[in-house]
This record gives sequence, C-alpha cells and structure tokens, in this order.
Amino acid sequence: MVSRTALVILLSTSVALARPEPTAAKKQLPLVIWHGLGDTYNSEGIMGIGELANEANPGTFMHSIYLDEDGGSDRSASFFGLVDTQISEVCSQLQAVPELAHGFNAIGFSQGGQFLRGYVERCNDPPLKTLITFGAQHNGIADFLASCKPTDFVCKSASSLLRSSKWSPWVQHKVVPAQYYRDPDDLGPYLEYSAFLADINNERPEGRNETYKKHLSSLERFVMVMFEDDQTVVPKESAWFAEFNTTSGVTTRLEERAIYKEDWLGLKKLGSEGRLEYLTTPGKHMQLTDEVLVGMFKTYLGPGGKKEEKKPKKGKGSDGKFSLQNLGGEL
Repeated sequence: MVSRTALVILLSTSVALARPEPTAAKKQLPLVIWHGLGDTYNSEGIMGIGELANEANPGTFMHSIYLDEDGGSDRSASFFGLVDTQISEVCSQLQAVPELAHGFNAIGFSQGGQFLRGYVERCNDPPLKTLITFGAQHNGIADFLASCKPTDFVCKSASSLLRSSKWSPWVQHKVVPAQYYRDPDDLGPYLEYSAFLADINNERPEGRNETYKKHLSSLERFVMVMFEDDQTVVPKESAWFAEFNTTSGVTTRLEERAIYKEDWLGLKKLGSEGRLEYLTTPGKHMQLTDEVLVGMFKTYLGPGGKKEEKKPKKGKGSDGKFSLQNLGGEL
C-alpha cells in the first residue's frame, strides 16, 4: 500500500542530458500503474495516484493493472501465482485497452516495478515510453521482511513458504516473492531454480535473450527510485540494480557489474545515452507525498517528456553523489 509522509527527493542522472526542442505540441500519454505486494488495483491509494496524475497533467488516462477484477483476489495474486503467467495476461490486458495503443508511461510500485520491466522485455506491445519504479527489487531480495498482520494469513503463508523451501519447484511456481529471491552470496541455486528473475535479468549465460535487451533499450527513459530508509526491501540497493554483499557489507554499483558492462539487458545503452536515471528519497518503503508525486508527474510524465533543468548538473550514476532537487511544490 502506498503511504504518504513528508520526504525530500534527491536526483542524479548518469550523464548530462541533451534534448532537442519540441517542434510541435505533444499529446499527453496515458499512465499505467502496477501496484505492489499486498495492495489492490482499485485501492484508495492507487486511485488517488491516478487522480493526482490527471491534476498534474490534465487529460491523463490511467489504467491500473489487475490480475483479478475482484480486489481481494487481485491482492492474493500479488502473493500467489506464476509471475510468467501474470505478465503474459497483462500483455493481453494492455493490448485490449484502446487508449494505450500508441504508447504509454508507467509507474511500478515495489514488485510492480520489476514486473513492468518484465512486460517491456517480454512483449512491449503497446510500447512503454517512460518507466518509473519506486522501491523495485530489480536485483532481487535476499530476505523477506514484509510486515504481516496477525490475521493476514495470505501474507503469513507466503512468508513461511519462502523461508522454508524457497527453491522447491512448487514454491518457485506459486509464491510470487520467491520468484525474485536472489542471495548474492549463494547464486548457484538461484541460477538453477529461479522461475522469474534470473531469466528476466538475463543472468543465465547459456540463454541470454537478445529481445529483452532490444526491448528494454527502446525505453525513452527508465527512472529508478530507491527509498533511503527502506527496511522492507533487502537489500534496498536492489532498487538501482546494485549488488550488496551481506557478508562484507560492500555495495557494487550497477555500472561496475557484468550485467551493465556486458550490456545483458540494454542498461548500458540507456545509461550512455542519458536515458537511465537514479533517484533516492530518505523515506521508508513506499512513503510518498502528494507533493512529490505531482512533482514527478510534471517532471517526467508531461506531454513533452522530462523537463529540461535550468542548470543541469552532471551526475555520477549510482554512486550516491547527487545534486539536490526538490521535485515538489515548484513544478
């Protein structure tokens, strides 16, 4: 569930961005949202975000991805199901929405972030233009710390199964968080048994998919937001595709990893062309204010795409050195 508390957002770009001046007015693109674990497509929070998007950029059509039209069943599907099947169903779902036919922008909250990336890599029809992910687990989770209420037996069941038998075929094909479990200290079982993430990250050397790379590198912009005080996503650096060694405490930035250097997914192409951005916020997992969301919508999702900063500053990729940008209020 998306909560809203005060925060300041920090912004960095991989390289200084150069953008041509628009030659004609551009139409406002639709917005697609994929919610996170334990939320529903029609929750008050998700519907409120759609309203904010339309306030920020009038005329924004919003579609909230669902895995079941019943809200309770949709929530259960965020815990239990085969992610490959879910993404295939979403591909068909989005193709059936006429407003999306010529392309759309998208926001993925938590696990919805890597699932939207999976949509881009697997089908991308209709085409996704700008993808923003908040607290996504792009490089997986090494622990499952979802806070389950005592009466939330769906959450508690998923947590128990993930902890007890994460690499069993049944769990890998039924428990959603297990399908993006990845312990960098123990990659053997992950590469052998992972039912989703190892494939979507193109980590298996014997079967790297060039279509994934082609599709992901076609994004106009890929914006990854990490919550600085995130204690739910372990490690939190997964939101930036970074590798965190739990034994040594050393973080390996995306740009220093083979997945980027050898460009398994097209991330290097995005980064070298200034289309890959890293943002961070000092909030906890999914703590967002209306002010910051509106600022993000206006900055990245307006008719002309990302606005040109008055004084753009060179960023340093995902090394944590940023120029401070308050995206709320002034935009």
